[in-house]
Amino acid sequence: MGAARMVPGTEIVAVDAMQVYRGMDIGTAKPNAADRVAVVHHGIDLVDPTDEMSVTEFRRSVDAAMAAIDERAGARALLVAGTGLYLTAILDRLELPGTWPDVRAELDADPDTAAHFRRLVALDPDAAAKVDPANRRRIVRALEVTLGSGRPFSSFGPGVSAFPPTDAVQIGIRWSRPALAARIERRVGVMMDRGLLDEVVAVAALGLSPTARQALGYKELLDHLEGAVTLAEAVAAIVVRTRQFAVRQERWFRRDPRIRWIDVDEDAADPWEPVRDSVVTELAKVS
Repeated sequence: MGAARMVPGTEIVAVDAMQVYRGMDIGTAKPNAADRVAVVHHGIDLVDPTDEMSVTEFRRSVDAAMAAIDERAGARALLVAGTGLYLTAILDRLELPGTWPDVRAELDADPDTAAHFRRLVALDPDAAAKVDPANRRRIVRALEVTLGSGRPFSSFGPGVSAFPPTDAVQIGIRWSRPALAARIERRVGVMMDRGLLDEVVAVAALGLSPTARQALGYKELLDHLEGAVTLAEAVAAIVVRTRQFAVRQERWFRRDPRIRWIDVDEDAADPWEPVRDSVVTELAKVS
């Protein structure tokens, strides 16, 4: 937000797989109403949480937003990621396969992610080698394409490791691991203070798509609401899972030689300050 305010005409394009869902605001750290008044935002609130959003659909939406920005005199786009695959699809124009809803429904009905991964290894070892065995969403998508199209998922273009020339200037902000861990714990505490649990209750009542259900914070609190874990355990799990995600996120972007990295240890405009004593600690006392 700070950079966008400093450069007149800048419009933010959020490249985030979970900020596309309406009503999932606190847990996805969407910009608030004041931020959206100060700077035009795109890529947010595109579908209901009951729906799925494919990479193809997201890129189509962003392409339209970028075209509109280009037509406005003095306007420029600042893409904020987010979701590495979505950003790569936008900047590098990936060859994106179609969707096969019947195949996807059959795969979604089987909760055994490990079995899905073994099947992907057998059918498309090249794709499996690039997927985290715990990343159910990507595994299922690769299987959907492989089974539905009759050709390996990895055969669709050079994939996410080509890094072709681009006019986009890419900057990565890299925190030290200790600073990042502390920042994540503060962030989760603030989200709980702001009503994340109530938000999860509200969107769960509407029904959640398999993808929306896996969102950081929502999955863990749904487990609590369904009686699987205590609230303290759920919040602690959010912290751990967010740290793990942040590491995977950095690894994804670190592969790209086009990114210029800036190392930081503090943020004068930290959106997660001020915060009272850690909610995680307080909840642990009553669990």
